Amino acid sequence: MTLYGIGLGPGQPDLVTVRGKRALESADVVYSPGRLSRSVATEHVPEERIGDLDFPMTRDEEKLRAAWKDAAAEIAPTARDGDAAFVTLGDPNVYSTFGHLRRTLAAFHPEVDLEVVPGVSAMSAFATALGVEITAGSSLALREADRGASPTGPDRMILFKVTDAPATHEGLVEAGYDVVYGRRLFMEQGETVVTDDPSEIDERDYYTLAYAEKPETRVEQATDAFLEAADESGVVTDGGENGSGAVVRQERSEAALCGDEVQHD
Repeated sequence: MTLYGIGLGPGQPDLVTVRGKRALESADVVYSPGRLSRSVATEHVPEERIGDLDFPMTRDEEKLRAAWKDAAAEIAPTARDGDAAFVTLGDPNVYSTFGHLRRTLAAFHPEVDLEVVPGVSAMSAFATALGVEITAGSSLALREADRGASPTGPDRMILFKVTDAPATHEGLVEAGYDVVYGRRLFMEQGETVVTDDPSEIDERDYYTLAYAEKPETRVEQATDAFLEAADESGVVTDGGENGSGAVVRQERSEAALCGDEVQHD
């Protein structure tokens, strides 16, 4: 008798975790707060088991509190008598609507048991899509950049809700950052765009992120020496550490650079 808060990941149905998929399949009703999360959920559960919730597009806090109170009242009986799920894109605890539901249930329906199933957040998916490696010894800040905001300070930032890319870009460049943008990454809904030109994504889109980095902040890694020692064909000598003087051919692919795959001749 549980309400599961399930993170669906960035938008592709096959990026839902195994645990998330099991919780979706076992729930009596799966509640969706929006069209995109619904489209992912229906890849795993029948349409007739989806429960819709109505949330107004407003910043009026009184109207929003009323909507969340209504949503909690809708969900609580199902979660008391069986298992229910509330789905959200990304992770339920990372800039998600799930926090509002959890607080409302705690206030008005404290008898409802909650379990959170984490999902792949848009931020980590974004780093993967752009090949951004956050290495040991470096740091990364997460900032909101809605309505043209240009947060500065940290050497590396992932910005989300970049709804006015040209305005955000201007402030970041003035502060010395290199910036690249990604829109609807790992999402089947809408066009995926990756660009360093903010004019290509100047229309408002909630699902736009940016990676901003100051060029001088790269952290040198011990394994950089392998690539620095490679000749034009990509051959690296291991220096005889294993006693055989073996030659390792390192393919310059994303997988090899991440340490996932090294080809041995």
